[in-house]
This record gives sequence, structure tokens and C-alpha cells, in this order.
Amino acid sequence: MSRSTLCALLAAIAVPALALAQAPAPAAAPVKIAWMNLEQAVYTCEEGKAVFGEVQKFVEGKNAELDNLRKEAENLRNQLSVQGSKLTDEARADLEEQIEVRETGLQRFQQDTQKEIDARRVRATNYIGKRMQPIIEKYSKEKGLAAVLIYSQARDAYVDGSLNVTQDIITAYNATYPPKASAGAAPAGAAPAKKP
Repeated sequence: MSRSTLCALLAAIAVPALALAQAPAPAAAPVKIAWMNLEQAVYTCEEGKAVFGEVQKFVEGKNAELDNLRKEAENLRNQLSVQGSKLTDEARADLEEQIEVRETGLQRFQQDTQKEIDARRVRATNYIGKRMQPIIEKYSKEKGLAAVLIYSQARDAYVDGSLNVTQDIITAYNATYPPKASAGAAPAGAAPAKKP
């Protein structure tokens, strides 16, 4: 093969390859993303309000019990303070033991109650969250969203309000699980509450 033929052949191969290398890549379709405040959605959907309201009633009942236990312990401490010098050693030791037993019981009651409240909160959040997941997926598909991210003030410096779909998700959840139909749907003791 002559040198000029070889150059022509290389040029024929190189020119289309060079043209491809310089051609712009096809533009990708824009990805649509939205954010939602999951905690707000769970707590403020109608079912969430009902479930968390039940836990609040539980907390209020436990707070009343806690107040009674505190009063009992305080009464014993006052009795020891007022009558301590008049009591026999045996009576004084007995009263001190009663106070210690009450205070230990009070601490255990607080710990057990807090564990129960936390467990109810977790059960309720998981229950509603599980029911909310398919609603979020359906909403995302209908709106052509590639992702719905959970909003976090600690992580997200700024999110445009038009990208916040929390209220839309709450509305869709309420439509799927209306209050009357869902009032008894949550498992007993599933509602969370704030710490006493």
C-alpha cells in the first residue's frame, strides 16, 4: 500500500471519530425532586392526631400516678423531719427504710413509664410511616418525581417552599385513611407522646 493511500485511509477513519468526539452529548431530562417533613406529616395527619392523642392520655394518667407517688414520698420525708427526734431508733429506721423503698419505686416507675412512652411513640410512628410509604410512592409517580427527600433543618440549609410536598402527602393520607375508618385501625397503645 502506498503512503498516500495509507494517509487517505487514516484520514477517512479519523475524521468521523473526531466529529463524534466533538458532538455534544444528548441533554438528560431534568430530575424532579421534592422534600417533605416526615415528622410533621406523621403527627398532623388525622390518624396521627388521633393516635398521638391516645398516647397523650396515657401520659397524663401516668403523670397523675407519678404525682401521687411523689406526694407519698414527700409525706414520709416530712414525717421523718418533724417526728425524727421523737421516734425510737427502730421506728426511725423503719421510716427511713419506707422512704428509701418509695424513692426507689418512684425512680423505677419513671424509668418504666418512659420506656413505655417511647415504645408507644415508636410503634405509632412506624405504623403510620408504613402506611404512608405507598402514598408517597403513588404521589411521586403521579407528579413525575424522581425522589422525595426527608427535610432536615440540620442538613438542609434552604429548600424552596414550592418543593415542599408535606401538605400534599398529608392530604393524600387523610383521603386514603379517613379519620372514622382509621380511628380503630392503629394497634392498641401505638400512639406516641411527649416525655412527661
